[in-house]
Amino acid sequence: MPKIVIPLTDTKIKTIKADSTKVQKLADGNGLFLIISKTGDKSWRFDYSRPYTKKRNSLSFGSYPTVSLADARTKREGARTLLSQNIDPHVEKVRIENEILNANNNNFYNIANEWIEKQDFAESTIKGQQRLLEVINQYIGKIPVHEIKAMDILKVCRIYEKEEKLETAKKVKVKCGQILRYAVSIGLCERDVTQDLKGAISPPKVTHMAALVEPKDFALLLKDIDHYEGSAVTRYALRIAPLVFVRPGELRHAKWQDIDLTKGLWSYTPPKTKSKTGVQHIVPLSTQVIHLLAELALITKAKSEFVFPATTSNLKPMSENTINQALRRLGYTSEQACGHGFRASARTILEEVLEFPIELIEQQLAHQVRDMHGRAYNRTKHLEKRKVMMQKWADYCEQIKKDFL
Repeated sequence: MPKIVIPLTDTKIKTIKADSTKVQKLADGNGLFLIISKTGDKSWRFDYSRPYTKKRNSLSFGSYPTVSLADARTKREGARTLLSQNIDPHVEKVRIENEILNANNNNFYNIANEWIEKQDFAESTIKGQQRLLEVINQYIGKIPVHEIKAMDILKVCRIYEKEEKLETAKKVKVKCGQILRYAVSIGLCERDVTQDLKGAISPPKVTHMAALVEPKDFALLLKDIDHYEGSAVTRYALRIAPLVFVRPGELRHAKWQDIDLTKGLWSYTPPKTKSKTGVQHIVPLSTQVIHLLAELALITKAKSEFVFPATTSNLKPMSENTINQALRRLGYTSEQACGHGFRASARTILEEVLEFPIELIEQQLAHQVRDMHGRAYNRTKHLEKRKVMMQKWADYCEQIKKDFL
């Protein structure tokens, strides 16, 4: 005849005394036991037979009174339900614990770092990304990506909105979206919740890079550049930048191995399009630029792979702020001129004054120009015409310095 188990009561549990000579084991029925140590500590244990193997096993439910009698019975029924489905409650407990652990590891901070590592960003871009993420991580860095809500991101955006930094607020939303879409792609969350924020953030006012687009003003800038008295490398960079009008980061990362002074060509893959198209950009070099580079080669080519090495190390390119700082020294404010502004100056004057086709200019700017079928133009398309344009541009820059004395 099976032994009849009398269920435990809270009164019995509270009043039972510890036995200093042995560990006591009180049954509540259906595998649930209260274990009382020799010192009086009380804890719950569930004994069961594992599915298929039928080996005996025990599962801890926690200590009393933190886990009450009612809580322990609920845990017991949950375990018995799993057993009825041939699921080992111990295995399920480990699975849930690992899931929670993985969720904590898969927080926004860790996934953001993983995302950055996979991007082919320039060093300066990575630093900018990290500065923005430092603030974002203060608010959502510890949240598992699958638990992040649209409101969590909106709260960060609102911080910048209140400071009227609308462009930064937009960047927060965009950056969070990029990281969450990456998380979706590797199966860590279901969707990018920033899509729910459309219209919730005030749009920033459109501003353009500082640029001098009037020929007279541009001529004065070119003359001032000719009289710059800083370091030799910076001086050459300042004089070459307006004549090639590439992006500042592309200019300072220029390498001698990519430049053919005999053919008058500089060929490289812009970092901005490297991961998307991998298409090289070709810059035809005017006779003026070839002359300047030939002079500069005598200074930097033997000691650095970079055309414009940093002042502190020949192993690194010049700082991203070098050209802008030089323009400030020449007396130009950030609202008047910047390194990127040479591109806008060239684009405007080439079209409006020298009357070159916009398609030709856009291709030379390394913008994504497409043909009538929507395909990107070949890098060599219109190369001869662009050679003519770049020489006429350099000649024009030389002439206006004389015209506007």
